[in-house]
Amino acid sequence: MKSLTASPNYVGLVKFLVQPFLESPESLSVDCEISENLNRTWIRIAFETTDKGKVFGRGGRNIQAIRTVIAAAAELAGQSVYLDIYGSSSQSRDGMSFDEEQEERIPPPKSRERSGSIPMPVAKPRSRLV
Repeated sequence: MKSLTASPNYVGLVKFLVQPFLESPESLSVDCEISENLNRTWIRIAFETTDKGKVFGRGGRNIQAIRTVIAAAAELAGQSVYLDIYGSSSQSRDGMSFDEEQEERIPPPKSRERSGSIPMPVAKPRSRLV
């Protein structure tokens, strides 16, 4: 399905979503590669590794919410998006702060699919013996 809308401003969106979690927001580097033929976008971000816990959040909730927002924007544009996160400890020559090793790569959430969660047992209230 070909999209009639323009490609979202992924760089601006990622900066808007990630910078509030960073101690030094200027350390955030965002690289976006869009493939028009494949309708796919690759977003690579790097920030100081000391901020990793804040960006990911407890149980990965923050990063999952960020991925969901980015995936929703991509879906509206008829694209799929991949977010790669790198540790940032050194600056390269071109100013981008991407380390050689990738820290985390998780595909975006699939839209309109529910995970097969198992219902949790319900604890019954204890009765008091008199």
